Amino acid sequence: MQIMYLVAVFLIIIGLLAVRRPLHQAILGGLCATALLYRIPPMIMAGCFSMVITKWSSLSVLLSLYLITFLQRILESRSQIKLAQEDLNGIFHNHRVNTAGASLFIGLLPSAASMILCSEIVKDATDGYLEPKEQALVASWFRHIPESVLPTYTAVLVMLSLSGVGISQFMVGMIVPVITLALLGYVMYLRRIPKATGTMPSKSRIRDLQHLLQHLWSLLLILVLILAFGLDVVSSVLISIMVSILVYGIKTAELKLMLQSAFEKTMLVNTFLVLVLKEFISYTGVLNLLPETMAILPLPTYLIFALLFFVATVISGSTGAIALGTPLAFAAIPGGMPLMVYLMCITHAASQLSPTHVCLVVASDYFHVTLGDLIRKTLPLSLVFCALMTIYYNILLIL
Repeated sequence: MQIMYLVAVFLIIIGLLAVRRPLHQAILGGLCATALLYRIPPMIMAGCFSMVITKWSSLSVLLSLYLITFLQRILESRSQIKLAQEDLNGIFHNHRVNTAGASLFIGLLPSAASMILCSEIVKDATDGYLEPKEQALVASWFRHIPESVLPTYTAVLVMLSLSGVGISQFMVGMIVPVITLALLGYVMYLRRIPKATGTMPSKSRIRDLQHLLQHLWSLLLILVLILAFGLDVVSSVLISIMVSILVYGIKTAELKLMLQSAFEKTMLVNTFLVLVLKEFISYTGVLNLLPETMAILPLPTYLIFALLFFVATVISGSTGAIALGTPLAFAAIPGGMPLMVYLMCITHAASQLSPTHVCLVVASDYFHVTLGDLIRKTLPLSLVFCALMTIYYNILLIL
């Protein structure tokens, strides 16, 4: 019955999105349904709301969203992103490569807030060729490819730790999935964008590369601070903002306007409610019931675990699914690199469909489409990817 309650909650959210209700109303509907069906006491509900503000893992998401938006305002005021796009045009002279490459580069930043910068670049490159819901998909799909493999992301680190698989083994095994993700996005959407950029070919690609680094140094600084010095995202972005203010000579009057305009109320409220929904679901403990429920299915063991990871990720995000399922999977199946690669691929595909995935909220808000529109567009790609990775897993077992 607990599982059925959860199904009912998600059907309510999907139903509200289907009738074009704003995301915050759909999530509020899901919160109310969760509270009623699972009989969550008022004090616990209040605690879940306050936890999003008091727990750093949640608060940092909201802070990083605001700070990245603020950094975006600084870069916009000095045309740095537009100039970077011109540099990419000079280097590759190919709209498709520019769109995918910029999204992949920004995806190196382990923050949902990077979705804002990625969306801006994708919008400029694809306006007139893709619909807003397709633009949202392209931005989300390509920006998340690095998240499937890089150990700067929590999900990868947790699974590496729980599975005992070496990072070098894992990354080698993920070469084919990463290429597959890029090809799926290219074949379905990017090939509809003309290659021609409408600009003259570069006279010096080296000079354009130097200019690109000059225009994106603030993002590179964030990456260096995270990867080389181990700082968290919020601290890294704050440092980049402070240096940018000095380098670009931002005046006090400009600063005040940027501080105000960076407060994207709709995006922050939607993100806050999604984080609260995750806390509600976590309190119910329903994820712990999934393994026993799915064990009765007449499927091979590896497919049962694939389904477990998929469903758990859609419900609560990748980290919870991995923490729940990885010890069980590696105890039940001779694991190693093939199993970790397979389960990470399934988790990654499912995360692109989860209403609790903050990045999807940011992308849908930016392109002014519903979360339901984005998920419907992503569903075929995710399912095809899962099918291909199931074949790949069985090939890895043979090799």
